Amino acid sequence: MLPTRRHLRAPESRYLSSASSAHAYLNAIGTAVPDHDIHHAFIGWARQRLPDPRAARLFDRMASRAGIGHRWSVLPAQADGGSPVDPGGFYADAILPGTGDRMLLYAEAAPILGLAAIDRLRAEASLEGITHLVVASCTGFVAPGIDQIVARRLGLPSSVERLLIGFMGCYAAVAALRSARHIVRSEPAARVLVLCVELSTLHLQDTPEIEPLLAMLQFGDGAAAALVTADPQGFALGQPFATTLDDSHDLIRWAITDRGFAMHLSGEVPGRIATALSDPLFAAAATGGRTPQQIDGWAVHAGGRSILDAVETSLHLAPETLAASRGVLAENGNMSSATLMFVLARLLAGPPIRDGVALAFGPGLAAEGFAFASAP
Repeated sequence: MLPTRRHLRAPESRYLSSASSAHAYLNAIGTAVPDHDIHHAFIGWARQRLPDPRAARLFDRMASRAGIGHRWSVLPAQADGGSPVDPGGFYADAILPGTGDRMLLYAEAAPILGLAAIDRLRAEASLEGITHLVVASCTGFVAPGIDQIVARRLGLPSSVERLLIGFMGCYAAVAALRSARHIVRSEPAARVLVLCVELSTLHLQDTPEIEPLLAMLQFGDGAAAALVTADPQGFALGQPFATTLDDSHDLIRWAITDRGFAMHLSGEVPGRIATALSDPLFAAAATGGRTPQQIDGWAVHAGGRSILDAVETSLHLAPETLAASRGVLAENGNMSSATLMFVLARLLAGPPIRDGVALAFGPGLAAEGFAFASAP
């Protein structure tokens, strides 16, 4: 069922709302991934879980068509170069590590990877005078939170206001940047540091079912940091938007188990997105009221090849339109909330954008995003 009009807020007609004269700008982005590529090792491990030859052949076909060449993990390579699924590795035993062991690794590795992204950001923009820190992460929990850990290691004043966004999944970057926009529009002197950091490879699950195996083999680790201020540099952040599909709340979900976070990504998701975007009402809600012809910059969350195909086909986009998203998917896989920031970083480095749309899908099944445009 498609959403009815009562579920959809009327979109803004312009990329910037006229409600306030203060504008917020995404000045710069820094990205970081670990240095251990686990993609092919994890594919080999997963294939061994499929005793049915027909299932194995289907798995091989789907894995080869995923559009992913690399996925990076904070799990270290062994002394002999072996991966986490090889003898002696984190996932080597018949019974995989418990959630406690995985969270210990998260508490150690997430701040390190997040700080690496912030270092990359510092090379692009000054981080003096940070007033707010917004952190998004859904692949781990620790208290004090990684927002506090990162703030302390950066030496930020204790007066810096912090916001931790957890467990929103792939569209959490939208929530983080949307929050930063609201802060700057209400306090034009604010300098907001935004961080998305995800360690998806800490949640490998042992299952003989092909659908969850294929879903797991899309996810990798990554972090992205951004600076949002009122300085007119980078991308102007426009009106946010959000909508959901009816009867879809079970299609994307996470379950916290004794053996990590179990991801459920239904094979129905691309088809449901394609059907929804073919409806003008939903398409307008999912792009903030703009038509595909108006948009010259697309930052679509690289949730998987089939999801990008669904967006491209349903909105009748030219093949090169989602090149930034497909490039991020090929080089990094799906890094949950960090992925959209990687796509925006590629667009920031490219030609100016007159009217852009950032769009991500996640648990709900929800579509969230915002308008953006290059600063004058």
